[in-house]
Amino acid sequence: MTALELDIAMRPRLRLAPPQMSRPSYIEQLLPLAKENVSMIVVMRSNATEEELNAVLTRIQEHGLKGRVTYGEERNIVGVIGAAIPPTLREEIERFPGVQEAVRITRPYKLAAREFHPQDTIVQVGDLMIGGGSFVVIAGPCAVESEDQIMKTALAVREAGAHMLRGGAFKPRSSPYTFRGLGEEGLRLLAQARAETGLPVVTEVMTPTDVELVARYADVLQIGARNMQNFQLLEEVGRSGKPVLLKRGMSATIEEWLLSAEYIIAQGNPNVILCERGIRTFETATRNTMDLNAVALAKRRSHLPVIADPSHGTGKWYLASPLALASLAAGADGVMIEVHPDPDRATSDGGQSLTCENFAALMPHMTALANVLGRRDARWRR
Repeated sequence: MTALELDIAMRPRLRLAPPQMSRPSYIEQLLPLAKENVSMIVVMRSNATEEELNAVLTRIQEHGLKGRVTYGEERNIVGVIGAAIPPTLREEIERFPGVQEAVRITRPYKLAAREFHPQDTIVQVGDLMIGGGSFVVIAGPCAVESEDQIMKTALAVREAGAHMLRGGAFKPRSSPYTFRGLGEEGLRLLAQARAETGLPVVTEVMTPTDVELVARYADVLQIGARNMQNFQLLEEVGRSGKPVLLKRGMSATIEEWLLSAEYIIAQGNPNVILCERGIRTFETATRNTMDLNAVALAKRRSHLPVIADPSHGTGKWYLASPLALASLAAGADGVMIEVHPDPDRATSDGGQSLTCENFAALMPHMTALANVLGRRDARWRR
C-alpha cells in the first residue's frame, strides 16, 4: 500500500495530535525577569498589600539595586537587578511583612531552574501525568520500518504495560547511506498505531521546517542528541506548544542541556521533558556512558521531569534492563526503551533493542521497584 493509499484508507480512523496548549501565566510573569538577568527574586504573599510591596522596593533601592515587579494573578514577584547583592540581603528581605521568600539566582538558566519554580512541573500528555512523583515508560522501535513492524511492536508494548509509543519517522544517521526513515509515511503509521492501541506517540523532529508537519501527528516532539543545540529548532518547537522531549547532547554539560531547555520555555512552552541518553567518554566497551549522576542532579537543579534512555546510554540490549531499573532508583520520572519484534533484522540500532518478550519480562520488575519507591503510575489522576 502506498503512502497516499494509506492516508486515504486511514483518514476517518486516525486521531491526529490535539491542538497546542495555551501559554501559562507563570511564564508570562517570570519571562521578563529572566530577560533582565535578575540576581534574586522576592516572592510576595498572595495577601501582601501595596504598602508592604513598596517597603521591599525601598529597601532594595537603599542597597543601590533595582527592583522590577511583575504582577501575577496569585502573587507578585520582585526581581532584584544588580551585580553586588549583599550576602545578608535575602535574610533581611524575608523578615519584611508580606514576603513569602527571597531566592538567590545563581544559574545562567532561569525559567528551567528550580529556584525560579520550586514545584515540580507535571507535563500532561493525554491521560498521562509525567513528573511530580509518577513514572512513565516509553517504548518502541528506533525507526518505523513498516506497518507490520510498528503494529506488532505497539500492541506488544501496550500489552506489557508501556504508557507511550516511540518510533522514528525521520532519522539522523552518522552515514548518509544508511536508512534515514520513512518520513511522512512513518508519521501516518505511528498515527495508525496510536489509533489501534491508544498509546500517545513520541517521535523526533529534525528541522524547524518540519515542526508543523510532525506536530500534526505526534503527541510529544523529540529533540535528538545531535540537535540539542539547534537553537532555531528549539525555538520552533517551543512556539508549537507541544510537549517536548529534549535529549542531552552526547558531549553536552548539564548546564548546556538546561540552557537548551531554556530556549524552549522562553517561547512560552513549559512542557519540557529532559532525557538523559548517555554521554561520550573514553570508554569503548559501551556505545555511550550512561550518566545517572545527571538524572539526580538535573532533578535537583531543575523543576522539569527527567527520564532516561538506557538503550542509547549503553548500546547493548542486555544492559538496557538493569540500567532502566537503576534510572528509576536514581530518581528518573520515566524511561525510554527501544523494542523491536526482530532486532536482528532492524534497520537501525537492533543491537540495543529489546525483543517484545524481553520487554514484557522487564515490566514487572519496573512496577515492583516503583511500588517500593512510592512512585505512581503515570496514568494516575488527581
